[in-house]
Amino acid sequence: MASLNPSTDITAFINTIFEGAILVARDNNVMTGLVRTFNDRQGLATRQNSQYGGLTVNSIAETDDLTGQAFTPASIATLTPSELGGQYFLTDNRVKSDPFNVRIDASNDLGLAMATKIETDLLGVITSFTGGTVGTAGSTITWGHVFAMEARLRAQKAPYPYFMVMHPFQWQPLAKAASVASGAATNAAPSLLEEVNSMFFVKQVGGVFLFVSANMTIDGSDDSKPGMWSRDAIALDMRTAPYIEPERDASRRGWELNLSATYAKGVWRPTFGVQGIFDATAPSS
Repeated sequence: MASLNPSTDITAFINTIFEGAILVARDNNVMTGLVRTFNDRQGLATRQNSQYGGLTVNSIAETDDLTGQAFTPASIATLTPSELGGQYFLTDNRVKSDPFNVRIDASNDLGLAMATKIETDLLGVITSFTGGTVGTAGSTITWGHVFAMEARLRAQKAPYPYFMVMHPFQWQPLAKAASVASGAATNAAPSLLEEVNSMFFVKQVGGVFLFVSANMTIDGSDDSKPGMWSRDAIALDMRTAPYIEPERDASRRGWELNLSATYAKGVWRPTFGVQGIFDATAPSS
């Protein structure tokens, strides 16, 4: 029988065709544009937020003498900076032999990793809000819950606008609800969208701007804790912005790519934030 000469006969001679290596998938970041940001200090000194008690107005008779009241601030929040970093080490032979532009790819991934770290740190502050909690574990979020969170913030005298960030699995039941989501969309103010990525803004309802983030944590029971807040509820105190510093290591014959940043994050006015807890099971319809 004649040989058919299939391609399998020459597999040892066929070079692999490499496309560009794909970076780890990371969601875009929205939080830094929705919180109070400080960038006027460096170093590791803590920053405190204090609040006056406020005056009590009493009824007085015509001949009563007024009594002085205390006007002394008390600390309500402390931001403690810390330094964070990471490193890739690339040997000379790795750079020379790699089919990809590994140094550029590594630098990009370092920057994206730090951005994601800052984002997840800010989202983690939601569980420290003291303005109340709406919803229960396993419950499906509704527009009623959204308005309940807004009402609680308004009762705390928190100033508008309010921002709400939720997991995409929680936005889905709201998006398909006929009562509100099917109505005409309201666009966010241009000044707001200059600060955050408009691709992740999904809707404005009254004075509340809704965003989705896949960086929201889902617990072992498939629940996630979205938050709604006024800007001063969360603070980001950036002392040293993220930077990458390359350093040659001659004895190891390669390059270090060193990533570093110093910042603090935390609640700033904890009563200006409300947290929720709702189901975040992957939708099927």
